Amino acid sequence: MSLRWQCTIIDSVDPVPLAKWWAELLGWRITFEQPDEVALEPPEGSREDGVSPDILFLRVPEAKQVKNRLHIDLRPSDQAQEVARAEALGARRVDVGQSEAVSWVVMADPEGNEFCILRAFDADDSP
Repeated sequence: MSLRWQCTIIDSVDPVPLAKWWAELLGWRITFEQPDEVALEPPEGSREDGVSPDILFLRVPEAKQVKNRLHIDLRPSDQAQEVARAEALGARRVDVGQSEAVSWVVMADPEGNEFCILRAFDADDSP
């Protein structure tokens, strides 16, 4: 197979501040920045560098209207700590129809794009 997942695109009405927000949340680096397009990559030399798909923020004229068809799931080492940190950065919890019994927290970034902060792995999660 010759295909490789290169990047995930996030539409944005203002890509630069949104990309900077995500860079802060993830601890990633901005590797390309123009007013209409910003690229994030994992930290140089990290385990994820060259492995995880980049995130590309592109300017679009319209604001987000409905629930995302694709979203990012983040796996923390401490869910409560990372949810609190995301909220301190400006994320908010959102209801997309999940029950109260789920083990993840659905959140939205400053432009309303949903993402989930999952529970931490434990020893029973290993393959």
